Amino acid sequence: MSHQRAIPIILSFAMLGQLAACVDEPPALDETTAALAASNAADRAQLALRWAPVHFQDVDQTGSHALGGQADYIAAYDFDGNLDGRDNWDHAGNAAFPLRATGYYSVVETSTHWFLVYLFFHPRDWTDSFFDTEHENDAEGVMFAVRRDGSTFGQLQAAVTVAHTDFFSFVPSGGAWTSGGESVDGALQMQTLADGAHPVTAQQAKGHGLKARPFYDIVGDGVVYFPSLTTAGVPTNPDDRNVSYRLVDILAPGGMWDQRANTSLFASFGSFAGDSTGGCGSGAIGCSANSANAPWGWDDHDDGPARGALASDPAGLVRAYFTTPETVSTTYTFNPFR
Repeated sequence: MSHQRAIPIILSFAMLGQLAACVDEPPALDETTAALAASNAADRAQLALRWAPVHFQDVDQTGSHALGGQADYIAAYDFDGNLDGRDNWDHAGNAAFPLRATGYYSVVETSTHWFLVYLFFHPRDWTDSFFDTEHENDAEGVMFAVRRDGSTFGQLQAAVTVAHTDFFSFVPSGGAWTSGGESVDGALQMQTLADGAHPVTAQQAKGHGLKARPFYDIVGDGVVYFPSLTTAGVPTNPDDRNVSYRLVDILAPGGMWDQRANTSLFASFGSFAGDSTGGCGSGAIGCSANSANAPWGWDDHDDGPARGALASDPAGLVRAYFTTPETVSTTYTFNPFR
């Protein structure tokens, strides 16, 4: 009898040992198997954070329009608390309106790729030369094509950057995409952060054209910005090499895309409103009006795709620009710009 009763006791100890082993072992990390969807705002934010560039901003402190270097800091288009695009030149440099680092993004998708646009805004496109022009507001950026390869965040294939009225194409080292209708202009450098390798971009001082680094780079003073979903830092000085920029969804309710018909912010479809108040153009050839563009207004002056295609038809644009070994679908499963 006692022997028979001992069996369940022994089994109980074995079970307890198994339970203890389960408690002592760290939990397994489950791989994400659910596909991220651009139609979901939280998923867009995850994708945007994963592929957001480490951004090098050259800074020039020469002349009064430089604001001691602040005229080259990236900022929100409503940094001064309003949606009036015609007072941004005037309010830049005012201590009441700190230039908190902001990067705007959008994500559209097809069955084969995600296309992520990032925009960096400056209140001034400025000069210290009598032989140049200026304008209120500046908004240039980059589009990244990411292959949906079955992994959580996909594989970065290429970048197309905006430098004034020209686009430039870049491919990561060892990448499979090659020149097509447009030539690849260079290799897209990557920098490893906690969540993986991020592309590295850079903007000029004054005019703020954007390319992959080092095709533009910091020359002397400059700010290096790192992506965040929560923190919009302000550089402590014109040579601050570690500032967080906050990612803001262009497609969020009330966001930039929703404001596209706001005539205080946009003078016409895709063109920010800007005038010559506040001294814009003084000491230069002049100040041009309404000269900065949102992504749906970006245009390369001599390529085939239409104005705004970098945001509204990026799949069509990359098919025109690159030769790709994989299929790039042009049927969008999420694209509010169309």
